[in-house]
Amino acid sequence: MELNEDVLTDVVKRLRRVQGQVGGIVQMIESGRDCKDVITQLAAVSRALDRAGFKLIASGLEQCVSDDSEKGAADRAQLEKLFLALA
Repeated sequence: MELNEDVLTDVVKRLRRVQGQVGGIVQMIESGRDCKDVITQLAAVSRALDRAGFKLIASGLEQCVSDDSEKGAADRAQLEKLFLALA
């Protein structure tokens, strides 16, 4: 299954942002920042990763719903497993 180019571009942007956030968290830990601040940033990264994953899955589901072939049914089952892995 190939995903929409706009979706992939958006997901890559989100992941690059997450990459920067993780670097910031490492710096926070190394500099001895307050635990609450570190946890807050970890939670933000976790949510951002979830959003990126859900965006990919939603795009895949959209394609599968419009595809009536047997392959579409197999893709839907695979996407369901992926969705549950993120949930």
